Amino acid sequence: MVRVAILGAGASGLAAIKCCLDEGLDPVCFEMTDTFGGLWRYREDNKYPELGCVFKSTVINTSKEMMAFSDFPCPKEFANFMHNRKVSNYYELYVEKFDLLKHIYFNNSITSVAKTPDFATSGRWDVEVKDELTGSVKTETFDAVLVCNGHHAEPYYPEFPGLGEFEGRKVHSHYYRTPDEYRDKRVVVIGIGNSGGDAAVELSRWASQVYLSTRRGSWIFQRGIPGDLQTTRASTLIPRWLGNRLIAKQLNAIFDHKLYGLQPKHMPLDCHPMANSDLPDRVVNGTVIVKPDIARFTKTGVEFEDGTTEDNIDAVIVATGYTFGYPFLSESVIKVEDNKVSLYKFVFPPDLERPTLAVIGLVQPWGAINPISELQSRWAVRVFSGKAKLPSDIDMHWDIAARRLEMEGRYLASRRHTIEVEYIDYMDQVAKEFGVKPSLPWLLFTDPRLFLSCAFGPCVPYQYRIHGPGNWRGAREAIMTVWDRVEAPFQTRDAATEESTFFKKALLLITSVGVGVVVVSRYTNFKTGMPAFIGHLS
Repeated sequence: MVRVAILGAGASGLAAIKCCLDEGLDPVCFEMTDTFGGLWRYREDNKYPELGCVFKSTVINTSKEMMAFSDFPCPKEFANFMHNRKVSNYYELYVEKFDLLKHIYFNNSITSVAKTPDFATSGRWDVEVKDELTGSVKTETFDAVLVCNGHHAEPYYPEFPGLGEFEGRKVHSHYYRTPDEYRDKRVVVIGIGNSGGDAAVELSRWASQVYLSTRRGSWIFQRGIPGDLQTTRASTLIPRWLGNRLIAKQLNAIFDHKLYGLQPKHMPLDCHPMANSDLPDRVVNGTVIVKPDIARFTKTGVEFEDGTTEDNIDAVIVATGYTFGYPFLSESVIKVEDNKVSLYKFVFPPDLERPTLAVIGLVQPWGAINPISELQSRWAVRVFSGKAKLPSDIDMHWDIAARRLEMEGRYLASRRHTIEVEYIDYMDQVAKEFGVKPSLPWLLFTDPRLFLSCAFGPCVPYQYRIHGPGNWRGAREAIMTVWDRVEAPFQTRDAATEESTFFKKALLLITSVGVGVVVVSRYTNFKTGMPAFIGHLS
């Protein structure tokens, strides 16, 4: 049996374990902490300072239907945009359902992953594991490795003049948990990604004043329904320039981005989305003041690029992303430079003599990461078992170069966009590698209702279980009942009223009258004033 080392028991690692079991492989998962769930497992203590986790208040930015694993829909009663406790709860249900816990070895970190001397023929790896409780180190040999340690690794700190001399509190959002320490403080938050926006909003309810500093501004997407459920295959046919205009108009209809000081020069699809339903409200009530990029720090304050200054600043929270890397691997296997990495489909190193190592979850999608990590794992284990083949080295390098050029032309130049992918496009590319991309022409003739749901409904992960390796009997039902699960958590009281019934009847009456007018106009002989069809009856 092929023995696979899985590095990390976050969302990607859990999916990897299950995929190995589905393929008949033997997974051994090493997790540095004492529990699973990765970033989504909130920790009050600072037991693992090098590892980040969500804020205590964090709510997921993707809806439950879009972030579910492809053969395990979220419970219908769960909120559509879950608090981190519910996300952890979902992972617990997943682990229990598929009996994954016995394959995880907690309090074990990875110090080295190296090719065995006979790697060219065997493809095996020596994995050095450190017991975090005893400090002992051991080496085990595996037939394959799935690297699932994510890309929120090392906090990235931009260089700002004077930051080292600033006397207030300085902390990266990686280490932020709750606003308790910032009560009645004057705080500057640097960065307008999702973490920066969430921190600014939460702090604005406790601090005396929050300043949100941004280089470029951002388009602000709202959490809500339909939200990301508008991610459909049909929508991918809209030209990018038109999609940008439509989205910009839609977002500005919610609030005027230019008036609020948030509108960037780039268009909405040119940058990773920022989802925050509360930020506009905090800006309009003045508890968050949007400022440009920082020119320099003083001992007690900050000067912005527009020449304005703020003094008596108590704390600075740096929300400027991460630098990812693989210190336990040789650069001959994976080399990372300026957050750029050369991996085929962001998964396989193209120059290995044997394709027995894969990286899972190293993407920044316009959408949820869970289904992508799972699909990558399904593909990887098929490659490990010899049931799927990779292209030639040359073809893989061409694909990597082409994707990099495409990304440079599509997205704003930024460290965060080096691993950016479009959700449906990327999922389909990976799915094609091992034969699980939904065939819409086939569905059109064999199951028209399912075809309509797949083409014009939300591109939910269950679509990748309709046919091919690992198909799931429940896929069709899961796809057809998406909206039932979306509506379920709202059904906490009977919201029907006589007023709503009246308006429905009024709308029906108006529609009927309108249709009647059109029909009469269409068939009336205006010379005689009589309906034309009467003449046909006489």
